Amino acid sequence: MPIKDVFLPLVGQPRGPALAAIEKCVAVAADLGARITALALEEEVYERPKVMLPYDRESAEPGSLREMSDVQQLLNAFTNATSRADIRAQSRTGKVPADQIPAILAEHARFSDLTLLPVKPHDSRTESIVDALLFGSGRPLLLCPEHLAGELRPKFEKVMIAWDHSARAARAVGDALPVLQAAASVRVVTVADEKTDAIVQSGTALVDHLREHGVHASFEAAKSRGSSIGKVLGNWANSHGMDAIVMGAYHHSRLNEIVWGGVTTTVIGEPPCWVMISH
Repeated sequence: MPIKDVFLPLVGQPRGPALAAIEKCVAVAADLGARITALALEEEVYERPKVMLPYDRESAEPGSLREMSDVQQLLNAFTNATSRADIRAQSRTGKVPADQIPAILAEHARFSDLTLLPVKPHDSRTESIVDALLFGSGRPLLLCPEHLAGELRPKFEKVMIAWDHSARAARAVGDALPVLQAAASVRVVTVADEKTDAIVQSGTALVDHLREHGVHASFEAAKSRGSSIGKVLGNWANSHGMDAIVMGAYHHSRLNEIVWGGVTTTVIGEPPCWVMISH
């Protein structure tokens, strides 16, 4: 199924990297030929009414009342980016309690083909939003690392599939087919210290399946050499100049909490490039 409708959450402070990430996300949506919908959410904070003396009013009005909010700055960046990209776009805003933001974003993401999400490295708030979107939306997620936004390419020419033979990875490949079909180079990579017959057969079978969808991919195994699988994947992507990684997300329940597997945590904590992830 082609990607025709994408969702962009706008949360947080409008700093340089965040604004650059918004620009790149809009560019990706334009390259896909999709409509993009932004939802800007602001934390609802209760404040006690302030008692202002008459002589305080004059000094308070010019500055504080005219200052542009973080949400408005994020929306302005989005509007400017969509105007430059000449893309169909719409936006919404809302003010909700902080603890409800992840769930509300996940609910809105259910009505799109793909969610584009700017992410900060090793940020707990970002991780809670990723968590909710991955396991609460039923849709794939494309992570845009804010710390690399300035150098990211919005067109995915070289794509890497992190293949571990699992149902999650298979789901990710299916979700990413439109991206894989548009790529010039697709590499299927399995991290394993020993290249067993089972590993080769699985990777070869995926390559054969992709060929039926017009995707000409290659398969290879990468050795971990004592490093974590997440780090191996990140290093491999960097050394081979990958534009994007396609991977499945792990999780299991423990004491009613979602706990990511090591690979997912490493890649989400600091994505080495664009990461398209599904569960």
